[in-house]
Amino acid sequence: MQTAPMRVFLGFVAAAIAVLTFHQGMWAALYGLGAMPRPPYPTNPMPPFGVPLIVDLCFWGGLYGAVFGLLRPRFTLPLWLCGLIMGIIAALVGMFIVAPIKGNPIAFGWIIWRIARSFLINGAWGLGVGLILPLLLPRGLPRRGVGLQTLRR
Repeated sequence: MQTAPMRVFLGFVAAAIAVLTFHQGMWAALYGLGAMPRPPYPTNPMPPFGVPLIVDLCFWGGLYGAVFGLLRPRFTLPLWLCGLIMGIIAALVGMFIVAPIKGNPIAFGWIIWRIARSFLINGAWGLGVGLILPLLLPRGLPRRGVGLQTLRR
C-alpha cells in the first residue's frame, strides 16, 4: 500500500498529464469541428501571476487529481468511472462556483452547447485521470490480506 503523500503526488501527476492529453485532445477535437473559439494549448496569461492558461489548467487539474489519488483506496467503482465522475464534478464546480467568483454568469448563462462542451472536455480529462493513474502505480508489490492469499496461509 502506498503512503498518502505518494498517492497525492501520483494523482497530481496523472491529472496534469491528463490535462495535456485527454483534456486538450477533446479541446482539439472540438476546435477542429468548429465548436471551440480558441485552439488547444492556450498560452494567454492568466491573472494574477500571468502564467500561461495551459499551465494554470495543469495546476488546477493536478489539485483535483491529488484529492483523487488520496481517496483512491476508498473507491469501489473502476478507476476510469471514478475519474469520469470527477470530471463531471469539476465541470459543475467550474460552472456554479468558479464562474460567479470570476464575475461570469452561472453555467455559461445557461447556453446548452457551452454546458455540454464543458462536460465533454472535463469528462474526457477525468476519464484520462482514471486511465493514467493506474499506469503510474508500482507493479509487483506484495498484496497481503487480499483475496485467496489470505486463505492459503
